[in-house]
Order: sequence, then C-alpha cells, then structure tokens
Amino acid sequence: MSVLESVDKSELKDMLGKGWLTHDGMWFLHTSRAFGVEHANTLNKAAIRSLAPIEMSRVKKVLGTGEASFESFASLEEFLLNAFELILPASVFQDFKFGASSDNTLHWEWEEGECFAFKGMTQIGIIDEYRCGVIYRIECWLDALGVEFSIDPKIEGCIMHTTGTCSGDIRVHLGD
Repeated sequence: MSVLESVDKSELKDMLGKGWLTHDGMWFLHTSRAFGVEHANTLNKAAIRSLAPIEMSRVKKVLGTGEASFESFASLEEFLLNAFELILPASVFQDFKFGASSDNTLHWEWEEGECFAFKGMTQIGIIDEYRCGVIYRIECWLDALGVEFSIDPKIEGCIMHTTGTCSGDIRVHLGD
C-alpha cells in the first residue's frame, strides 16, 4: 500500500493546505525583507489577482460547475462555501464563518485572533504595515467569476489588528 493510500484524506488535505499557507507567509516575509513591506504588499496583491481566475477555473472543474454563470445568490453562496472548504485547511476553515446574512449579502467573520494572516504577520512583526490579502482574494474570486459586488468595510490594512475583529459584508449584485 502506498503512503497516499494509508493517510487519511482530511489529514492530507490539512497538511497540504497548511504547507501552502506557510509558503505564502514565508514568501511574504522574505519579499518584505528583501524589498520592503510595501513592495511585498503590492506583489502579494498582484499574485492574488492573477491567481484568482486560475483558481476559480480549477474549483469550477472540481465541483463540476463548468462555465456556468451565477444567476442566483444561493448558487453563488454554495459555490463559494465549497471553494473555501476545498482550498482552506479544515483547521483554518473552522475559524472562518462565511455565508448569507440577508438577501444578496454574504457575511464573513474570523474568530477573534484566528485569521491565519493576522497570526502570521503578527508573528513576523509586520502586522502594522500588512495589507490584507485574505479578503482581497475573495474580492478577486468574485471579479474572476464576473460577479458585481460591494464590500463593507473596504479593507486596506488588517482590521483584526486595528479593531480587534475581522468581519464584514459583501453585497452581491446579480442582475440588479
């Protein structure tokens, strides 16, 4: 029996997901050391923006969604929840709440102090200058899916660092 056959699928997914998050954090750390935090923020957002269409295409393929557009709010919500479940390690996803809060509005919320980016950027000592890539990634996903939206609050830095919480709403405009 191969090692892949002997390892629990959820444990493997969690390990691979954490590896991706750790790589992302280490990339940010070394880029900020070499070129400064503002340059690392700029490059991080550029990488997220260019990754989003590829990532959404892959998620659509895995979920069997194909090239269908999202004409109902419920189908978009379900797709995004499934995307998070596929991409985020379960040990991280458990601390992130995401779903409909009202008609055409998605609400996100991290458990207090539990956002992986907040923890990582705090640990490496650059949280004051970090520009959130986590919520930006969701915005880029929506752009890649061709979904119009507005977000409140507009995220620039790390709001968990500045306010103690990270939560907000994304108002989706489907045929409005």
